[in-house]
Amino acid sequence: MKIERITLHHISMPLVSAFETSFGREVERECIILTVRSGGLTGIGECAASRDPGYSYETTGTAWHILKDFIGPLAIGAEIRTIQDYRGLVDRIRGHQLAKAGLEMALWDLLGKMEGKPLREILGGERRRVEVGVSVGLQETPAALVEAVRRYVEEGYARIKIKIKPGRDVFDAQAVRGAFPTMRLQVDANSAFDLETATTLKPLDELNLLLIEQPLFEDDIWDHRRLQAEFRTPICLDESIVSPRHARYALEMQACGIINIKAARLGGLSQAVEVHDLCRGNGMPVWCGGMLETGVGRASNLALASLPGFTLPGDISASDRYYARDITQERFTLGSDSMIDVPTGSGLGVSLDEAALSMYTLARESIGAQ
Repeated sequence: MKIERITLHHISMPLVSAFETSFGREVERECIILTVRSGGLTGIGECAASRDPGYSYETTGTAWHILKDFIGPLAIGAEIRTIQDYRGLVDRIRGHQLAKAGLEMALWDLLGKMEGKPLREILGGERRRVEVGVSVGLQETPAALVEAVRRYVEEGYARIKIKIKPGRDVFDAQAVRGAFPTMRLQVDANSAFDLETATTLKPLDELNLLLIEQPLFEDDIWDHRRLQAEFRTPICLDESIVSPRHARYALEMQACGIINIKAARLGGLSQAVEVHDLCRGNGMPVWCGGMLETGVGRASNLALASLPGFTLPGDISASDRYYARDITQERFTLGSDSMIDVPTGSGLGVSLDEAALSMYTLARESIGAQ
């Protein structure tokens, strides 16, 4: 396929409720939606970068710049027969994984539409429904946290993740575990601790958690190895794994017991599948993380999580967990068994709600033929 036009939409969508982590509080979700034209078809992608450089150094501003001035011009007019052709184009650009992943998602959507196949099938996914959980942000008090968790449990979520930070960690987790003794529960620190302060998390070992996610610095694999040796609970790496190489480092160092795979963080679905295959071959459990995606990114995550190595519930909650009105015509709903159906349509299997996209758009720009 030859890429004729790429259109970027910088959007901001109000969240159903504020979402707070160790690096900040969001009441609106910013991201970039991409549409790519080729041969009379349109592919849709999502760049999951947000407004602020908390989770990643990438923001909607930096991603817009990289997509508009570097990735876009490389792709326009290029003959892309496979996703590896695209990788060959963008590998010369150092970093900026979220930006690269956004356009790659749109190309996967195009390829699926051209072949008349759903993304799940193209990636090698086996499940038609995937088990999911919900991520609960920091609340004002432990009691408020327990009440928030209770609402999600009543909605049908069978796995809960709570965010933690120094001073809001062990006691919060103990409160939730006390209220829900058998709930599958995990915690996520988003790099809020160092080796010294992480020693205060040792009581978490008594709570029968699924995992402790990314307690130490985002660029640190070695110290996670040291910390994992001190804990029975598996340490899960998220921010530290930005490429298949980093996944290999973690495996060889025995730096963790579980890896969170986010296609956006890794630079695209192709890299995510590579990490999945590496981990599966080495007996490392993986699960699919989320980044407050719209229905576009949510569809991509569901297809990814259908691969056989994803043995733990993903952060791919139902559409109404985050948005009263999404930008896709399709909405994803939670089943009574804490599962969500994987899209079956060609490509991502979703279509844009153009009116909603227009309503949420802050800026729009096209690259290539008009």
